[in-house]
Amino acid sequence: MSDDVIIDIGEQGVLKRLQRFCPSDIVGDDAAIMPNLEPGQLLVVTTDVLVDGIHFSDRTTSAEDVGWRAVAANLSDLAAMGSSPLGITVGLSLPGDVAVSWVERLYQGMSECLQPYNTPIVGGDVCQSPVITVSITAFGQVLQERVMRRSTAKVGDAIVVTGVHGASRVGLELLLNPEFGKDLSEKERSRLIQAHQRPKPRLDILPQLWEILASQSPISLTAMDSSDGLADAIAQICRASGVGAVVERDAIPIPSVLPRLVSPEQVWDWVLYGGEDFELVLCLSEPLAQVFVEKFAAGLAIIGYVTSGRSVCLRDSTGQYADELLTLSRGFQHF
Repeated sequence: MSDDVIIDIGEQGVLKRLQRFCPSDIVGDDAAIMPNLEPGQLLVVTTDVLVDGIHFSDRTTSAEDVGWRAVAANLSDLAAMGSSPLGITVGLSLPGDVAVSWVERLYQGMSECLQPYNTPIVGGDVCQSPVITVSITAFGQVLQERVMRRSTAKVGDAIVVTGVHGASRVGLELLLNPEFGKDLSEKERSRLIQAHQRPKPRLDILPQLWEILASQSPISLTAMDSSDGLADAIAQICRASGVGAVVERDAIPIPSVLPRLVSPEQVWDWVLYGGEDFELVLCLSEPLAQVFVEKFAAGLAIIGYVTSGRSVCLRDSTGQYADELLTLSRGFQHF
């Protein structure tokens, strides 16, 4: 790779470099024209913005990992709606002294995240800015009867998570603090760091869901991703649905190494509020939840139930309610 910086090759030079990451038959005009949606499908659109110094830094995230995480955040939102991805556009704001190679590596990370889902980069924009900003808009499609929302949870529904929570927060700490987790094996360290740098959107869960719901009509399924924290997702669903919940603390899947790394209080703070695990939180009838967890057992767990009222209570291993109520205020907030 050359030592050029963005200002050396200009806007057109940047665009020429980046077009090789896009399908040639779609990019090149003022806008992309996507193939027709399949019959009965709805268009799903989501946008996520990552800002240098807020969402990533060179201390913890390579250019490739910034690209991966930016795409994963959007694909996770599509998964939470029940939709499959069609394509993304990328808005990129850059200082002039950013290395061209850094931008190419950013797009390489995006392409690597998109590749398993056969999803193309179909366009975008590049402009000058005092800080690096990556804004991605993702497009997906979903059958109308399979749309998942936050506002449809019902009293008695089981709350299911699709995987471990707290791993991304541990990975971040390992990257920020060289003294942290010294007794971990290299395999354990690598797995936890990967959880932070290269989270996997749970699009793989959707075909499994449709399989167990095939005989159900209409489908009643509620979902949100846990990128802003597990507690945030459960509280958001309850607020949108006008319900409450009881969460069984000891049923939540956590990294097996976490209790030996931090205090019990810190364990549950990272699990509930650490964020960026990109799992799905689902609410569905208890019988279907049981089938789902038993048939696709790897990482899935029923962690609680939807209740009447408005509070979201955490219950400990003794069966007593913890003093803490899960709220939106302790998770990540921009302002």
